[in-house]
Amino acid sequence: MKPGPKNRITDVAGLKVGNATDHALRSGVTVVLCDEPAVAAVQVLGGAPGTRETDLLEPHNTVQTVDALVLSGGSAFGLDAASGVQAALRGAGRGFAVGPFRVPIVPAAILFDLMNGGDKDWGRYPPYRELGYAALANAAEDFETGSAGAGTGALTATFKGGLGSASTTLEAGFTVGALVAVNALGSATVGETRHFWASPFEEAQEFGGLGLPFPFPADARIPRTKMSRRPTGTENTTIAVIATDAVLSKAEAKRLAIAAHDGFARALWPAHTPLDGDLVFALATGKSGRTPAPEDFIDLCAAAASTMARAIARGVHDATPMPGDKMPSWAR
Repeated sequence: MKPGPKNRITDVAGLKVGNATDHALRSGVTVVLCDEPAVAAVQVLGGAPGTRETDLLEPHNTVQTVDALVLSGGSAFGLDAASGVQAALRGAGRGFAVGPFRVPIVPAAILFDLMNGGDKDWGRYPPYRELGYAALANAAEDFETGSAGAGTGALTATFKGGLGSASTTLEAGFTVGALVAVNALGSATVGETRHFWASPFEEAQEFGGLGLPFPFPADARIPRTKMSRRPTGTENTTIAVIATDAVLSKAEAKRLAIAAHDGFARALWPAHTPLDGDLVFALATGKSGRTPAPEDFIDLCAAAASTMARAIARGVHDATPMPGDKMPSWAR
């Protein structure tokens, strides 16, 4: 396994990513645009999710593909971002055909960043619909990570969070890519150190090259959470997309999303808490034109976990300091 040429989710053929960032708001939106409708699924393992159009992604339901996926800040207000993306796609003639109408399919998930110090006095309507529209307009193969898009105002228990991405090319020729907005209740680093839990999976010093600490600190087994650092620990949730160019069914895409959650557990401690809405969308663009053999699908699922773990660490690593930050950035 090795990273793709961009080491981004856009190494998966058929995908683009766009960000819209509002630094005064300390929030933003990230959109994954499918060049053509892609098979999609979802798995939610956090106890406090905020979502739109996730029921249709279950394998037993009718609609098989989506046009785009949205990751947004703003808590439930951020679900408006999908309306902006939907409006832009409708204008482009995209969507599920229903008689003479086309309905763009745009599932979305949000993280909670309302109390991160940004100006949330937006008046009658929140700005996320327009941010979603702008994010789609910015969709490209190259995009900013760290303090951008849905990761703009993200925090973890020990450092600023952010938007992270990574990719892996498998020996069988398939590509796996991950995109994640890291706003976890827990920590991506070991104890009080700057070493990432995801270090065993690091490629080419992509998040600092520190490896695991030695000797392993005695405090590593103590969970670091926002609740232990500040009076409230409700500003949480890690939301992500795992994608591949393999030809998959909806049921197989769901299995890929489940496997990608192992990357959360490898990169965050603790993960999947009652106060996180931890969620992974899965996308299969099918651009490879090949269905994986059973043994290749096992490798695909393993790569989903390791690639997601790397993307989480990169999101924290890439965050940049800003005036008024409540938490330090890893890069300082």
